[in-house]
Amino acid sequence: MQVLVTGGAGYIGSHTVLSLLTHNYDVVVYDNLSNSSVESIARVEKLTGKSVSFVEGDICDKAKLSDVFEQFNIDAVIHFAALKAVGESAQIPLSYYQNNVHGSVCLLEVMQQYNVHNFIFSSSATVYGEENDVPYVETMKLGTPSSPYGASKVMVERVLADFALSDTNFRGVSLRYFNPIGAHESGDIGEDPKGIPNNLLPYVAQVAVGKRDKLSIFGDDYPTADGSCERDYLHVMDLAQGHVAALDWLNSNNEFRGVEAFNLGTGNGVSVFAIVKAFEQAINNSIAFEVSPRRAGDLPAFWANATKANNELNWQASRSLEQMMSDTWRWQLNNPDGYQA
Repeated sequence: MQVLVTGGAGYIGSHTVLSLLTHNYDVVVYDNLSNSSVESIARVEKLTGKSVSFVEGDICDKAKLSDVFEQFNIDAVIHFAALKAVGESAQIPLSYYQNNVHGSVCLLEVMQQYNVHNFIFSSSATVYGEENDVPYVETMKLGTPSSPYGASKVMVERVLADFALSDTNFRGVSLRYFNPIGAHESGDIGEDPKGIPNNLLPYVAQVAVGKRDKLSIFGDDYPTADGSCERDYLHVMDLAQGHVAALDWLNSNNEFRGVEAFNLGTGNGVSVFAIVKAFEQAINNSIAFEVSPRRAGDLPAFWANATKANNELNWQASRSLEQMMSDTWRWQLNNPDGYQA
């Protein structure tokens, strides 16, 4: 079975490509390398001993996408290609709607043209918005997210629902996941943001290795146990295996039509201060930080109810917070300059 992975050279994408290869799927990666490196794919190939077909292209380029479907016999698509920084999305919302929403529509149009019906969407817990109480459950109505990034994910989920009503062959899975951290246990692939990291743990790791002076913690006056935001952090390899589990689920449910949503998370909220403390324990050293004003679009706390994924996908997050920290540190030590070394 040949799987097209858009955004497959990125952080979550590359770990998912590795998991797909180890489960004997053939993989084509399509990525514009705007926030990723083709070196990640080379390392995945080395780790697995298997080859990946790579095409550089933009998700909004329908002609280039068509070339991919012409060249390869694609059976399913896993769609990661998206801009993903909450804060940045508030500054350049049009870019987020153009890439995340219009790009997804372009991809679906080309899939329909080539009669490819199996689709796994990289969604987000932010689709639950501010109205829903935690823990989030898939039966909740889509909310009104606090950022254009989150809104773009809601829009794509609505597009998928409408598309499934119009095309009775469509088989979609929307994976709503929380905060992936960590790296492959080899230390050879991990998160390599270009420029200043938007996510917490890469920033912490760069402070620890001396690339950044100190960490800014955005707000310590939230209505949480220690005043910092709480999130459901899960290991990126657990998340990657969740995508394989979703693909296996589609393959074993031939009669399924429509779109099904699954939460992927641990079910536990962990605060920013707790993450810093856990990382300090992993490296046996302290992390310099300062408390800064709250960041636009951040909610106080959210975590998953992952019972549905546990029961139906036979998936659960199994790696500990300690492993998330140690794997991140191994990646950072082995690759102080990311993939550019």
